[in-house]
Amino acid sequence: QVRLVESGGGLVQTGGSLRLSCAASGSFFSIYAMRWYRQAPGKQRELVAAITSGDSTNYADSVKGRFTISGDLAKNTVTLQMNSLKSEDTAVYYCNAEIGTTVTLTYNYWGQGTQITVSS
Repeated sequence: QVRLVESGGGLVQTGGSLRLSCAASGSFFSIYAMRWYRQAPGKQRELVAAITSGDSTNYADSVKGRFTISGDLAKNTVTLQMNSLKSEDTAVYYCNAEIGTTVTLTYNYWGQGTQITVSS
């Protein structure tokens, strides 16, 4: 069974920094991409940042220049460094991974989510 476990959430003041980590465990063939999503109260879940097994990255416009995604998908880990945090970054952050459980089968898995609260 594949599991994604996030860590690093919490409370931070405006302008501060936090670092989220996510690790995948279980039996699978390969990880093709890992992503961070977030969902604020009353809003839809949105993609924050993504990284592929080829180390390509992309970011939501709202976090470009402030957040950095990095990872070693061969080691099943991804990190999101968040700087210059704003109140609008407050949300539950979810790790997502596109994982090949076999050579031909690929599924999306989700972590349990971790709360980030940015206070002024």
